[in-house]
Amino acid sequence: MNYPNIDLRTISRDDVKRIVEWIKDDEVAELWFGRYSYGDAAHLGYDPQKILTSSKEEWDRTFNDENPEPHRAFFSIYKSEDNEHIGESQLFIDDALGDAQLSVIIGRKDLWHHGYGSSSVVKLMSHAFKNLELYRVWVDIPEYNTHARNMFEGLGFQHEGTLRQSRPHHGARHNSAIMGMLKNEFSQIYGEDITKLFS
Repeated sequence: MNYPNIDLRTISRDDVKRIVEWIKDDEVAELWFGRYSYGDAAHLGYDPQKILTSSKEEWDRTFNDENPEPHRAFFSIYKSEDNEHIGESQLFIDDALGDAQLSVIIGRKDLWHHGYGSSSVVKLMSHAFKNLELYRVWVDIPEYNTHARNMFEGLGFQHEGTLRQSRPHHGARHNSAIMGMLKNEFSQIYGEDITKLFS
């Protein structure tokens, strides 16, 4: 299968402005980090609204993280063909365990279900396994996000467990699935050179 080509880039303030607008949309917010129990759209790792007015020092502390583990790596997702910002991705890295939790959102709803999420996950996994030399990548998917569950299953992630009633959603509590992939599984599925996978 060929995936649409994307680039993972350093986050800019203009990118964060778009994130702020995207998560105002209920659908986008629910599929990104959901909502806090008090109703506000969640955004883990940093507060998009606050970071826009932050000092250079605070910005660098957030996005150029040199702190001890665990730490986050943030990336903006751009379409390679037209240089357009379409989403954001994160790795929450625990070097001591050799793993990372992966999160991806395509903020442009007109591009949902066109393969950009899959492209982003594959490139993030390649970065995690080859550049960061991690052993495992995993995701936490609420049960109501069936599209994400199907996407990660299609990419080769394995179900590893269930967190019971871990996600508030529309006034109820829902389970979420933990799914993961190991470094050797990634190599078996995608090979050593992932460039051939992208159109």
